[in-house]
Amino acid sequence: MTLLITVFAAVAATIKWYTRKDDSMLLGTLIFLYWGASLMWLVDAIFEFAELKSEYFQPALEDMINDTFLGLAVVALGLVIWIVRLLIVDPKGSVRAALTRTNKAS
Repeated sequence: MTLLITVFAAVAATIKWYTRKDDSMLLGTLIFLYWGASLMWLVDAIFEFAELKSEYFQPALEDMINDTFLGLAVVALGLVIWIVRLLIVDPKGSVRAALTRTNKAS
């Protein structure tokens, strides 16, 4: 489940990046995070299949639930890292403008 969830997130982010005209939202960072996580889970799945053989395709319900939560946590962590980088880089200058805006009414 972790592999599927991260691959779906990587594909969705890649499609969004590919359809945008510019990379002002730094989607490349998000894509690298998700594809890196997908590659990590793929290697994990290969080694787990080599160890378990046919039992790999019959996971317990508890293991599937844990893997689902782990996959969702990885996607959420990737989003948090991307948002923090977006706030630090501030490509559109909106954070800087909000912080330096003075109250003209006073």
